[in-house]
Amino acid sequence: MGTLVAYFSATGTTAHAARRLAEAIGADLFEIAPGQPYTPADLNWNDKSSRSSREMADEKCRPAVVGDAPDMSRYDTVFVGFPIWWYVEPRIIDTFLEVHDLSGKTIVPFATSGGSGLGEAPRRMAALAPGATVTEGRLLNGNPGADELRTWASSAMRI
Repeated sequence: MGTLVAYFSATGTTAHAARRLAEAIGADLFEIAPGQPYTPADLNWNDKSSRSSREMADEKCRPAVVGDAPDMSRYDTVFVGFPIWWYVEPRIIDTFLEVHDLSGKTIVPFATSGGSGLGEAPRRMAALAPGATVTEGRLLNGNPGADELRTWASSAMRI
């Protein structure tokens, strides 16, 4: 069985972390791309009417994802990366988790953030992926080296 690094990145920061992680651990890489790309105005968290603010205020919101994900049956571990929005995962991650059967898999959250931790994201993700084991995860801010990424990923996959 293999390992997949699936990620959503609004500005490129999480994409950079995901690419580095996938390269360090020899995993496949998949971008969780929104059907409608986010503009800078969409991402203005100070504007309550911005797209991201509206999405995060609506627990049932599930933004569309474009592109076909790889065959999930090929993976036993799925690292899921995202920027932290309002102390949790963006709703597009909820879309990804709900449309794929991840039962029996280990899901390892990783995130980038300007100032907060993973918050409730792992707990929320576990509720959206019944039958999967969701680990505590970690932030991948900065530029962790390949050895650090391999060590962390190895320990996360043994949970």
